[in-house]
Amino acid sequence: MSNYLDATVDVYRDAALKPDVGLCCTTTPIWQFPGLKIPKIMQEMNYGCGSTVHFRDLVNDPNILYVGVGGGMEVLQFSYFSRKKDGVIGVDVVDEMIQACKDNLEVAEKENDWFDKSFVSIRKGSALALPIEDASIDVAAQNCLFNIFTKEDLALALKEMYRVLKPHGRLVLSDPVTEQPMPESLRNDDRLRALCLSGSLSLKEYLEMITNAGFGTVEIRAKRPYRVLDPGHYDTAEMIFLESVEVCAIKDPMPADGPCIFTGKAAIYYGSEEYFDDKKGHVLMQNQPLSVCDKTAQAIKNLGRSDIYISDSTYFYDGGGCC
Repeated sequence: MSNYLDATVDVYRDAALKPDVGLCCTTTPIWQFPGLKIPKIMQEMNYGCGSTVHFRDLVNDPNILYVGVGGGMEVLQFSYFSRKKDGVIGVDVVDEMIQACKDNLEVAEKENDWFDKSFVSIRKGSALALPIEDASIDVAAQNCLFNIFTKEDLALALKEMYRVLKPHGRLVLSDPVTEQPMPESLRNDDRLRALCLSGSLSLKEYLEMITNAGFGTVEIRAKRPYRVLDPGHYDTAEMIFLESVEVCAIKDPMPADGPCIFTGKAAIYYGSEEYFDDKKGHVLMQNQPLSVCDKTAQAIKNLGRSDIYISDSTYFYDGGGCC
């Protein structure tokens, strides 16, 4: 284990023994579902930068994997949708965090009459070598963990997630990204990397890492302000702006012309005909926006038509459309 991974264990061992509310800055609300009560201790140990719990991913009694269990909040939320023995598997490398999660699930069981702690199986293991069988998981997730990894280790972690997912299974991720160069002095700071700050990639690099792992479809579901690294507090000559992204990568076959990445673009046809058909599976009805992946958006734009509008990326995609 390299030094930065040792530092990561130290940070989260301390965070398990003494909850640190300011350790991360979750940029999404804590989802509240009917009949679900999230214990206060879980909220205090919510060490993420977004949310990976999306109900439209969690249909048909899924088998769920969550890597980096934290205080157990998202493990509990996931179990709301998979109420069966070992329906949710949580994996963590830090003994103290595993124990804290188990303790918090005991509290959750007392506060939620529907919840049984047997719904969740907590295992010790690394994201770089998951203790999970091949093609056994419907939905895998991680929240503000993968940005800690070096690019080499991130490639391994994504490969492992791809391995354990069933065909068409979903990997849901939430991580910080930045469009500015990260100074090497910060990138090589083991503690800052462990704190989910200095390992951030650009969104383009982040998506390339995901698609290089084999995921054929990628959805950008949200992008929000996260943190700033300013010269007064960090070794940087200029302020570095971090954003939090929520991404879903689907284990679809890789298209021959490359992955389908949805960043919230839409195509709108406003010509004189009833509809426009590009003969490649994309039918645009009169003045009705259709969500399209970036690849399709560019292909339609390349047609040079004056009666089709292609919107900019909103970095918010909620399904629908075609590719």
